[in-house]
Formats: sequence, structure tokens, C-alpha cells
Amino acid sequence: MIRILLADDQALVRGGLRLILDSEPDLEVVAEAADGAEAIERAIETRPDLVLMDIRMPSLDGIEATRRLLAQLPAARVLILTTFDLDEYVVDAFRAGASGFLLKTAPPQQLVAAVRTIQEGDALLTPMSTRRLIEQVARPPVADPALEQLTARERDVLRLLARGLTNAEIAKELVVEPSTVKSHVAGLLSKLDLRDRVHAVVFAYERGLVQPGKPIA
Repeated sequence: MIRILLADDQALVRGGLRLILDSEPDLEVVAEAADGAEAIERAIETRPDLVLMDIRMPSLDGIEATRRLLAQLPAARVLILTTFDLDEYVVDAFRAGASGFLLKTAPPQQLVAAVRTIQEGDALLTPMSTRRLIEQVARPPVADPALEQLTARERDVLRLLARGLTNAEIAKELVVEPSTVKSHVAGLLSKLDLRDRVHAVVFAYERGLVQPGKPIA
């Protein structure tokens, strides 16, 4: 069972989300919050697996709430839900530690799929958010001692992962089993101290390991 906390300042929105999520056999809404400060309090009380976090809320916005919440509950995952697909929100949300970004206009089944995707350890970005995130964080190649921890194969996996390939697609590209790719992803995330795949993407572009629009060497 995936235990979920809803954080949104509109009771009607929370009610709609609860209705959608509680109708699924493997999902359970365990708490609600009307602002960022309350979200942190309720998260500490209920220890949810995942938090659906609105960005624009009174008292404390969703991005700062995400940062503070994950500092206290690092095992939790946060899916940002918003009506705004703006550059600064996308970048700030992931730098705060969010594992996904989804517009409130998404259909119910896309929301349900997003929750499951993030809980399974993957990250979620809308195509527009992916493009904007990459545009914001991409940098020229820089030396980083952290990369020296990675094996040559882990570097290959990181480059392909940064291009948005799934484990199955990476396995096909490298001619290995998907389980081997999964092991490499887990290894590089651990070595680089990254939360999930999306933060690996940010890391790769920030260090210039890959460049937007260029083929992988």
C-alpha cells in the first residue's frame, strides 16, 4: 500500500485527489494539509510514502515545504502538482528534492500512474518540464571528483539515463540485461548520493557529461 499525503490550499482540489487515489486498491490517502507548514507537521505525524505537493500555498510554499520536509523525512518522495509549468518552478522543485512534476490538468489515470512510478524509484517529468529543466541546468563539461567514483559502464548508463531512456532501452543500447542496468542505476545513485533518476539527469547536465541536442559519444 502506498501511503499518500495531500498538500493543497483548496479543499475542493484535495477532495478530488482523494477520490481518485482512494479508489485505487494500492493507494491510500493518510492525511491532508492546507499549506506547506501543515504539510510538514502532518508528514512527521503520519510518515507517508509520498506527498502530493501544490506549489502556491499560504504560510509556506510547496518548494520550501518540500526542502524542509525531505530534510526531516529523507525516505519520502514528493510529487509536485501545479497549474503552472514555469521555468523557475521546475528547476527549483527538483533542486528542493522533488521526484516528479505534474500539471493539475493531467487526467486521473496519469496522476495514478505518476504516483506509482515515483514510488517505484523512478522520476517523473512532463516533456515540457524536461526541456526547460535541461535548458536551465546544462553546463559545459567540468571536472568533478564524484564522477571518478563511477565505473566506465556506470558512466555510460548515466549518459543514456540523462537522455531519458528507460532501463529496457538502456539495456538494448548496451546489449545487457535490464536487471544489469537496474543494478548500475542503483550503484551510481548511491555513489553520487542522488535521490533518484531525475536528480541523476540534473547532475549529468550540470557537470556537462551530456549536452542538449548532441549525440552521446
